[in-house]
Amino acid sequence: MARPSDFSAEIADAICERLIDGLSLRTICAASDMPDIRTVMRWLAAHDKFRHQYARAREIQADRMAEEILDIADTTIEGERREETEDGVKVVREDMLGHRRLQVDTRKWLMARMAPKKYGDKVVSEITGADGGPVAVVGRIERVIVRPNQKPEDADG
Repeated sequence: MARPSDFSAEIADAICERLIDGLSLRTICAASDMPDIRTVMRWLAAHDKFRHQYARAREIQADRMAEEILDIADTTIEGERREETEDGVKVVREDMLGHRRLQVDTRKWLMARMAPKKYGDKVVSEITGADGGPVAVVGRIERVIVRPNQKPEDADG
């Protein structure tokens, strides 16, 4: 069967459902019943309704990742690490903390891009004065150079 290339609301719905389920667009588009990723990008550019549906699916996907982060942080993953010793190779069983940290950090990074208003870093974008008004100049600083053996009133300013 050929990969679909004509826009279809049913396929658009399926793409968004799979995004919400946690799949990447690359993985979704690798399936034989889905269009190529370039086709999906063209659909996003051409169809407002699909673009909004896709954006909402990404926001929900970010919320789902937040839930996954809790599970990852709360669940120990035991693995093996091999160490060379004087007696040979020693196998150490331990929590794969580095792997779990990578999983959490990757999800946090993606969440910040999928839903920046909700999960992105907060940046102060405006400076205001008292009660939200404009910034007011309250004083002025002047620079006066006084040389040795010179009176302040004769100084360069």
